[in-house]
Amino acid sequence: MAPTLATISINSNTWDVKNFVVNEGHGVKGLADMGIQTLPKQYIQPLEERITSSDVVVDEEQCIPVIDLSNWNDTKVDNMICNAAEQWGFFQIVNHGIPIKVFENVKDATHRFFALSAQEKNKYSKDYSCTNNVRFGTSFTPQAEKALEWKDYLSLFYVSDEEASALWPPACRDEALEFMKTTELVIKRLMESLMKGLNVKEIDEDRESLLMGSKRINLNYYPKCPNPELTVGVGRHSDVSTLTILLQDNIGGLYVKKLGNETWLPVPPISGALVINIGDALQILSNGRYKSIEHRVIANGSNNRVSVPIFVNPKPHDVIGPLYEVLESGEKAVYKQVLYSDYVKHFFRKAHDGKDTVDFAKI
Repeated sequence: MAPTLATISINSNTWDVKNFVVNEGHGVKGLADMGIQTLPKQYIQPLEERITSSDVVVDEEQCIPVIDLSNWNDTKVDNMICNAAEQWGFFQIVNHGIPIKVFENVKDATHRFFALSAQEKNKYSKDYSCTNNVRFGTSFTPQAEKALEWKDYLSLFYVSDEEASALWPPACRDEALEFMKTTELVIKRLMESLMKGLNVKEIDEDRESLLMGSKRINLNYYPKCPNPELTVGVGRHSDVSTLTILLQDNIGGLYVKKLGNETWLPVPPISGALVINIGDALQILSNGRYKSIEHRVIANGSNNRVSVPIFVNPKPHDVIGPLYEVLESGEKAVYKQVLYSDYVKHFFRKAHDGKDTVDFAKI
């Protein structure tokens, strides 16, 4: 049974907050459900990691692009996608053909999973999950972080329908699979457009493995926070994927670093839209032409928030490096050839640190 405010003091030395949240599986939702009024000290971020109003640009002319896919055969759409990948690293897509009901179902399923008891959710934690492909957790890498992030998550690595049916949590399994499968065509079309911009004429079997050979879907839960200005939902980072496909709810909180300066732009929720961002793997494959951009999530003092990203990745055994079509004109390689699984391990063994991970692949 979880402790109550009547029996503990959040910042006392007698109660191990980190053990309650991380090891016992209560997550930050467990803290929020207790009705805490003060942020535990373990979540107070250094000043340089907090986002302030002076860091943020709110200007309709400086929002990330919104691309209408209703006429995908128009070459202008290809050009808009490639330009967004080069100039922003982020864009939103509308009129993509995915039913809104699919989005609503997976958001409802996310709330349903995180409403389970700590004991039930903890069955899928690092210590108790029967597979590394299903992982319930909190923050990012608690063992490496000086301050924890205000987020719980369920991470589901897709191997097959059979494994998902057997091992993914029943509370969200069908909806997560449905969302992943209905995005397949959109992902393929986006990748085709992006490859055209790199003079890749065809995505054959080997290229398909390299660009989108594996997928991971995360269900993210950001509980209401008592002192949101002191912490973060997710710290500064870029993704290790080729592409990330993100479903936001209507709460908002995602911020993107503007290319070329230190300001941050909000990514406003748009009904029916998906947020697309370039990952480190595609930056490396494009020799830096397409940009993976730092982004972060702020904590919210008024509402619980959910988001559902699909990370589209190379297969773990694939080697990533600049594509030969990019270099055949004589362009000098900026990145070396790196085993993708080594790159991912490097990312997950440390706390979020902006764009530092990509230096691992630089020549």
